[in-house]
Amino acid sequence: MARKPKGRRIDGIFLLNKSAGMSSNKALQQIKHLYGAEKAGHTGALDPLATGMLPICLGEATKFSQYLLDSDKSYVTTAKLGVRTTTSDAEGEIVETRPVPDDLTQERVETLLVEHFSGEIEQVPSMYSALKLNGQPLYKLARQGIEVEVKSRRVTIHSIRLLALRADEIDLEVSCSKGTYIRSIVEDLGQLLGCGAHVKALHRLTTGHFTVEMMRTQAELQSYIDEQMSENPEQSYIQNALDTLLLPAWSAIADIPELTLSAGQTEDILYGRRVRVDVAVSSEFRLFDTLSGRFLGLGETDETGLLKGKRLIRSDDV
Repeated sequence: MARKPKGRRIDGIFLLNKSAGMSSNKALQQIKHLYGAEKAGHTGALDPLATGMLPICLGEATKFSQYLLDSDKSYVTTAKLGVRTTTSDAEGEIVETRPVPDDLTQERVETLLVEHFSGEIEQVPSMYSALKLNGQPLYKLARQGIEVEVKSRRVTIHSIRLLALRADEIDLEVSCSKGTYIRSIVEDLGQLLGCGAHVKALHRLTTGHFTVEMMRTQAELQSYIDEQMSENPEQSYIQNALDTLLLPAWSAIADIPELTLSAGQTEDILYGRRVRVDVAVSSEFRLFDTLSGRFLGLGETDETGLLKGKRLIRSDDV
């Protein structure tokens, strides 16, 4: 006998503005609980120190989370100069202190940013990253005192901008490819300046095409719930109100072209059959049913115009 799902079926994406001091997994579990969701996952962990955008996929939206993991991100960060730590951020133990150069200028910092942190660069991930080695996250090995060689990787810095320069702090805005570690940029910049540095604060602004104004803090979410409860305390009413805050599951892949299918094509795709479409190119498409407008999932065509389902969402009709 099949086990009854724990939670309700709800599909969508909640853009959380994560607060400091909370793990990404705890934030995920809180949102999952609020929505009573059967299934949930986040798309790219933020350290407890970090704040900002944490897309949380509910239900069938989790099938497209990899696209958000692979997308570009942007951040603002504050680098504390003169202090290096074990983790390259404020949560680590201090391993070295050095004086900040008296002649530190905006021009010098901007020159270093252009020369060393623009375009494609080689970056060595921190031992305190979530990157895995033989199935083990590096940060777990580091906490056990196990040191391993971490290979450098190529990442792309689309833009890096100096926002402010103070006596011992630098504020930066960085737009970058997936897999970029801001703490490594700050650590390397501190070394180039001759005084060392670590991340004092980090805030993720964007993930892919999701922008700042689209996300909500947990405090804002709770305020919204309280407001709705004052109107109608029924659980079903509250859940319906919460559901209106979700982005559709397809928003994770909104940059992929759309293809609308006839009723017959929809049935064929949902039953695993290939259909011929008027697209003579090998590409991915978001699939929608022409009658209901329902999102079906992700499909892929070959150069002959044959379409097959690639990642379809669960349907009660099949």
